[in-house]
Amino acid sequence: MREFPDELEADLLEFFHVDVLDFWRGRLSLRRIGVLIKALLRKPGRSALLQAMEVKAQWDEKTYLLARVSDAMELNNHLLIKANFNPDKTKDLPPPDPITRPGEPEMEPQPETEISSPQEVMELFQAMNSL
Repeated sequence: MREFPDELEADLLEFFHVDVLDFWRGRLSLRRIGVLIKALLRKPGRSALLQAMEVKAQWDEKTYLLARVSDAMELNNHLLIKANFNPDKTKDLPPPDPITRPGEPEMEPQPETEISSPQEVMELFQAMNSL
């Protein structure tokens, strides 16, 4: 006889206050278990069963958004430093590494892009203005 995964037992008890042993006691049907499992799979980031099935479900939507905001702020600070300080001193400043998300492979470092000097930007606008 097959047993239910521990994650499923824990989730059914935590969210629905249903003991899986009630199935063997004759107080819980397979149909009811199926309905409860479907309900568990709609609880992203909270269900231990879903987390066991899909690693990305370990974080909820708010945590992913917070990681995006944090990555954007670090990149903004990096670009601010590169644009406003001596280029000779900030030339070797590496870009910040993004926060690693669950279930995603480590990101490879991106090649460094060179920022145009204010003089080059001014020359570009002057050339565009004279068209």
